[in-house]
Amino acid sequence: MTLPDFLVIGVPKAATTALHTALAQHPDLHMSPIKEPKFFLTDGPPPAEGGPGDAETYREHVWQRADYEALFEPGKINGESTPFYLYDLEAQRRIHRLIPQAKLIVVLRDPVERAHSNWTHLWSAGLEPIGDVVEACAQEKTRIEQGWAPFWHYISLGRYGEQLTHLYTLFPRDQVLIFRYRDLLNHPATTLDRICAFLGVPQGILTTVPRENVTAHPSDSRLHSALSHLVRLADRLAGQTLTTPLSRLLQHRAHPRRPLTWTQRRELLTYFAADIALLQQTTEEDFSDWLRPRDRSGGLVGTRPTGQSQSRNGRPQA
Repeated sequence: MTLPDFLVIGVPKAATTALHTALAQHPDLHMSPIKEPKFFLTDGPPPAEGGPGDAETYREHVWQRADYEALFEPGKINGESTPFYLYDLEAQRRIHRLIPQAKLIVVLRDPVERAHSNWTHLWSAGLEPIGDVVEACAQEKTRIEQGWAPFWHYISLGRYGEQLTHLYTLFPRDQVLIFRYRDLLNHPATTLDRICAFLGVPQGILTTVPRENVTAHPSDSRLHSALSHLVRLADRLAGQTLTTPLSRLLQHRAHPRRPLTWTQRRELLTYFAADIALLQQTTEEDFSDWLRPRDRSGGLVGTRPTGQSQSRNGRPQA
């Protein structure tokens, strides 16, 4: 029986694909050839349908035990990356029941920026029918009730305080490594060394992570509306065979993702403020910068660029 020794469990749109690719370059680590098997998200087959694009996602789900074990190599330190495990409390319990000794890696991203990136991803693919991120977030409860998959849960995916509080009822803290998305991008060598030390493999081997693709942001035009309608129709009929070329057409010559205005950010922060306070209490780290405005480059307003952020006790914080 070969099961993973560690899991990258969160969060979506926080460079987990780049991290998975980087860790696969370490000679002592084996990362699953399917980056996101989703094994612990269900006790059996995944649902047959959900929101736009969900059927294709569910078809990628590795849910049978033998297929899951086949992803790993005996004699290696094995890992996989499914960034929805942190969000899904039942998945946390399934992991604990099957591999309670597993080490867990969590990449946290500013929840407003994460939600915006998530929405842009689906908007640019033609799957998101609402052209305003604030309005789309307001529809989340209805979408969850209708069975749309977790990737549509823009707000709920970013409530890290609730998720980590539950995780720590199952796993001791020394089995969980938390760091920030920005540190992985801005300080890759240092952050990768932290991960290698956590996993007990030699440091100094991994120094870079692959460059992230910046999601294009097609304009909310009649052409976008028409093509998006075709994407969602094609999704129901034939899956990615038809949707992939249509999505590429949507993104052709599109602008990079536009930053949120402070008005939008402030409105979305109402969903997260209480949870950020819980996150700080749970981790004993300072995330108050997430409550502040950001400039058009994504930096904090009124501050100079710095290196690693600091925890409450002055130690570098990832």
